[in-house]
Amino acid sequence: MKTDTIREEKKVGEGVGFERIRRITGYLVGTVEKFNNGKRAEEHDRVKHSTEGLFSK
Repeated sequence: MKTDTIREEKKVGEGVGFERIRRITGYLVGTVEKFNNGKRAEEHDRVKHSTEGLFSK
């Protein structure tokens, strides 16, 4: 008798939560809500890099 096995495949890291950490003017932060207008403007003016298309499926 042959038994077919159904395997559920998961991607590495799937279902694992993470928090975005950024270094802004020497500080490691998750959010900018406590920053003054100047630091918020600096973060806003920075170039945002995308990871889209870097990882194959």
